[in-house]
Order: sequence, then C-alpha cells, then structure tokens
Amino acid sequence: MKKALIICYYWPPAGGPGVQRWLKFVSHLSSFDISPVVYVPENPNYPIVDKNLIEEIPPNITILKQPIKEPYKLASIFSKRKVQQISSGVIASKKPSFLEKLLLYVRGNYFIPDARVGWVAPSVDFLTHYLKTNDVDCIISSGPPHSLHLIGLKLHRLTNLPWIADFRDPWTTIHYHKSLQLTKASATQHKDLEALVLNTATHVLVTSPSTKKEFSSLTKKPITVITNGFEPKQTPIVPLDTKFSIAHIGSLLSKRNPRVLWEVLSELVKEDPIFSQDLEISLTGVVSDEVRKSIGSFGLTNHALINSYVPHKEAVMLQHKAQILLLLEVDSVATKAIIPGKLFEYLQARRPIIAIGPKGSDIQGIIDTTASGIFIAPHQKDFLKEQVLSYYSAYKKNELYIESKNLEAFTRKALTKKLAKVIVSVTESR
Repeated sequence: MKKALIICYYWPPAGGPGVQRWLKFVSHLSSFDISPVVYVPENPNYPIVDKNLIEEIPPNITILKQPIKEPYKLASIFSKRKVQQISSGVIASKKPSFLEKLLLYVRGNYFIPDARVGWVAPSVDFLTHYLKTNDVDCIISSGPPHSLHLIGLKLHRLTNLPWIADFRDPWTTIHYHKSLQLTKASATQHKDLEALVLNTATHVLVTSPSTKKEFSSLTKKPITVITNGFEPKQTPIVPLDTKFSIAHIGSLLSKRNPRVLWEVLSELVKEDPIFSQDLEISLTGVVSDEVRKSIGSFGLTNHALINSYVPHKEAVMLQHKAQILLLLEVDSVATKAIIPGKLFEYLQARRPIIAIGPKGSDIQGIIDTTASGIFIAPHQKDFLKEQVLSYYSAYKKNELYIESKNLEAFTRKALTKKLAKVIVSVTESR
C-alpha cells in the first residue's frame, strides 16, 4: 500500500467549500490501496466553522498537527468583519475603504504568498523529523493558501520524494489578486514563486481545463484536471418548496451580484401577479450589503428570504428542496477557470441550474455535459427571461425536473480513483 503525506490548511472543523476536496479524497483513498497521512494546523483561524464535518473524518487515518501563528487574529482588532472576508480570499467592496486598502496592502506585500507563510518553516522542520522515522511514498500540498506549496517544495528538495501540487484555485490570476495593492516587486515575487512551484513539482493537479491551459504555458511538468465532486450517498429525501424558489447556497458578495436576474424577476413580478405570489428568492450564506440593496432597488425585498451560513448537511437539504438552483460567478476573464464546488453538489440535487458567469467559463462545459440546466452570460437578458418563464411554466404543471446524465464522473470516488492513478504514477517513476 502506498502512503501519501497530504499537507492541508482547511480541515474539519473548517466549514465552506475549501475543506470538502481533501476530506473526501482522504475518505476514499484506502479503497485504492493508498494510506493518507494528513498534516494540518493545530489552532487555525477558520473564517467559517462547521463542527458537524468532524464526524466525516475517517477514524483510522493518521493526522499530524502543528501550531500556526495567524496574523488575521491580530488584524481582527481593527475590523473583525473585514479581516474575516479577506482571510476567506474574498474582496467584497468595489470601493474599498482606507482600512480595507491598508489591510490588503499589508496582506499582499508583507505576507507573500499569503498570511500563512509563517507556518512554512516550522512545518518543514516538523515534517522533516517525522519523515526520518516514518516512510511515505509521496508528498501532496493543497492550496490556497499557496504558502502550503512552499512546504511541499522544501520537503521535496530535502527528501527527493515525489511531490504533487494541488491547485484548488489559480494563483496570480485569481480574480482578487489584483485587489491586493501589490507593489511591482511584490507582484514579481508572487509570479516567481508560482513559476518555481509549477516547475519543481513532480505533478500538478488543477480543478479546471482553463487552469490547466494557463499553467501549461508556464511549465512542462504533467498537469491533470481533477475537479471537485459530490457524494451520491448524501441524498436526502425532502419535499420540494411549494413556492417557485430560486435558491443560491453560499457566499454572495458584491462582484457576483446578478443584477440581470433581479431585473428579469422584477419585470416578471410586475407583469404577472400570480408569478409575484409564487416567487421566492432564497439566499443562504454571507450576502453583501450591495446585493441586498440591489434586490431592494428592483422591488424584490418581499420576495427574498435571506439566511446566514448553515452547516453543510443543512445546505445539502436546501439544495434538494429548491425548485431552481442559482450558480453565480464574477463576470471576468480571470474567473473563467473557476468552477465553484457547489456546482457538483447542485448536480447531485438534480434540480435545474441557472448559472450566470463569464462567456467561455468552464462551468458551461460541465452543465452542458451533464444536461443539468442552462449557462447564461450577464448580457443575455432576453434569453434568461425566456428560460425563467419556461421553468415557471413547468413548475405550474408540477413538471419541473431534469434528466441529468454523465454524473458518475463527478462522484468523489471516481475522482479519487483518478487521483490514485496520479499518486501511483509519480511513485513508480522515481
């Protein structure tokens, strides 16, 4: 049996999408004769906590922990809310305040590649000692935070063990990178570190075809796309909402504000009193003030049901109850490579998806492949209105459902099988 050392930051009780990928991989790796050893921080400052996920940690795996110093804890003295957003990788304001600009400047220029960089040196020391008496066959680092790739890089150089760098998101082309108030020297340092990681790793994992294309121009190292996925066994049996509910599960901040959707729904509410009675906009998670104001400006406040973050199990229930699931991405070239983890849970729910995002997004490929809904660019207002009316007509007839296909490829076990093949290939090519 192969043994893999997996270096993660997000681990239960962390909540949100960042924890799901490796928690699920670790749960299935033993089925493919791979034994995981997971290394995580002992005292992290997670922006979202979901203690229910602790129950999903496999009981027989080795978990190593080391303390981490979190600069965000100190910065929270100034503004806990702003720091929490920035620590999540979320830049919420279109016009950041002086405090936001200051925090972003410090984050971008004094903590390169990110605020967890102080964990690199003690982690390398701890793991170097661990590896002297414990054999593993390969090292895997998962980012963001991309500083964890520096742990993988240094261990790879010290031990000559194969190293897989897993990028859940891009590095220097992630949509919020330009908001970090970077100096020219800092921007260059980010680029240099990115290139160093990509050209030193034995194998690179990415979550989207566009990221693979981007990285392929920076390195000749092998790159494999392994998307996020879903667990088929987590399929609750719940009744559908009686209202014509359009539900978004997850953070909905300013740059993802779907004004075109609010405009369409506002028109339909004015045109049809029955539609107005039936409509419910269900938003669960962090919702920005700008989004709330936008909903109000289109006269939709009375149709909106807004809830704060809920545990993952409850989020899955809400996905299965919704008449329509809403997926939103920032309309930017930089976000074409982003495939939100919630998309795969949406697939599992087998409810129609309305996705709004940049033209050419990798999201569209998955929705088309699975026949799970529609993908719309923000300028396609007439098409969006037509589709909402089509779904509403089916809802009124109790016929709103979809016949999804090709979902098996996105199950966590199928994706872990793909990961296992990469692990075997790097260990056998030593």
